[in-house]
Amino acid sequence: MEAVPHLLDQLRQQVGKVVVGQEEFRDHCLVTLLCRSHALLEGVPGVAKTLLVKTLSRILGLEFQRVQCTSDLMPADIIGTNILNLATSTFHLHKGPVFTDLLLVDEINRMPPRTQAALLECMEEYQVTIDGTRYQLPAEFSVFATQNPIEFEGTYPLPEAQLDRFLLKIRVAYPAAKDEVQMLTNVQNGFEARDLDSMGLMPLPPGLLAAAQQEVKAVKVEPALFNYIVQIARRTRDWPSLSLGASPRAAISLMVVARAIAAMDARDYVIPDDVKAAAPPVLRHRLVLKPEADLEGLSADLIVADVLRAVEVPK
Repeated sequence: MEAVPHLLDQLRQQVGKVVVGQEEFRDHCLVTLLCRSHALLEGVPGVAKTLLVKTLSRILGLEFQRVQCTSDLMPADIIGTNILNLATSTFHLHKGPVFTDLLLVDEINRMPPRTQAALLECMEEYQVTIDGTRYQLPAEFSVFATQNPIEFEGTYPLPEAQLDRFLLKIRVAYPAAKDEVQMLTNVQNGFEARDLDSMGLMPLPPGLLAAAQQEVKAVKVEPALFNYIVQIARRTRDWPSLSLGASPRAAISLMVVARAIAAMDARDYVIPDDVKAAAPPVLRHRLVLKPEADLEGLSADLIVADVLRAVEVPK
């Protein structure tokens, strides 16, 4: 392991120039990129969700686009459309914001179902279909979608099929008190979140992210851990408090994220603790609680913790 620890160390240094605290959020975003997948970010406004993703794109040299979701957003607004050139009487493709490396979809639950379906093809197939023609998206395409956990008026809940396409659901909490004090100090000293050019960010070497992604793929997983991961997923399917458990895709995601966590710990092999660390962000958005469990105050995270305690850990 060389590329992953180097990438993690450099990101921690560079991101720290812009975002104070939020270490778990930052590391989970890196896991998403190492696994070449997508993440759902849930947190109240003003906790640096957009800022951190934008900073990551700047440091990693990835193209960044942002979509602000509204109830009238159409599929063509995000994937693009063919425009008629009157001078030549020919059509040319006007590409939408999905043709990028990092796509931030702000308040995704305000996006109407038809547009959600268009985004679903981008996330799953890494391609866009416009007027019957398929266009390939960039190799590093990743979606970071945000949603507000406290405001539901005028929203369209994401269907389970789309939630299952997100590798992780990252809960972005309030920063610690000392971090908030540091933020005020930074602003008093001239910090401006909209001016990343003045932060002195050092772009990482080209190819470092790709090398790190290859290292993650090479992390070894013992057969005993295959059975452990499958038992965790299968246990959720008959758990009394759940009406919907983890899918086979969730089991694959558990293994993939556990490999990334092991690589970030400079190991080329997975241990059970990596699987346990991966379970909450991988499973919390894939489990559907029964109404009575919701009324009792249970949450997906509490149930995941109970499932982990119920499944025997391999020696």
